[in-house]
Amino acid sequence: MSIEVGSKLQGKVTGITNFGAFVELPGGSTGLVHISEVADNYVKDINDHLKVGDQVEVKVINVEKDGKIGLSIKKAVDRPERPERPARPERTDSRPYSQRPRGGRGNDNRNARPENFESKMAKFLKDSEDRLSSLKRATESKRGGRGARRG
Repeated sequence: MSIEVGSKLQGKVTGITNFGAFVELPGGSTGLVHISEVADNYVKDINDHLKVGDQVEVKVINVEKDGKIGLSIKKAVDRPERPERPARPERTDSRPYSQRPRGGRGNDNRNARPENFESKMAKFLKDSEDRLSSLKRATESKRGGRGARRG
């Protein structure tokens, strides 16, 4: 019997490891159900879900060139399709997000002049120098006591 991707088969669990379970398929071939393919929820211990000898329905999710067969138990279960999400309401503001006004009441910057590069750079430089001087003050005061001078 040829095993094709997408086909659903009945199999018997022949071995359990910490990363999954080996399932014997019709025709004598064996595939692996990875622990992430056992159930829809998180599986910490596969022994809570499967035991050696269990009959399970599996779906073939891949067949590699070297003969390894990847199986899934959770994909073999037919679940109803998810209902479609309701459509998002249309946006009334056609401006790009970056050009929309920021929150707060009375924060109307339409008439404010945009900062030019030089004023932004001057502001950055002042902030940077203030931070650097306070950092130097803090580190110099810590150098006082032990290990300050070696000689």
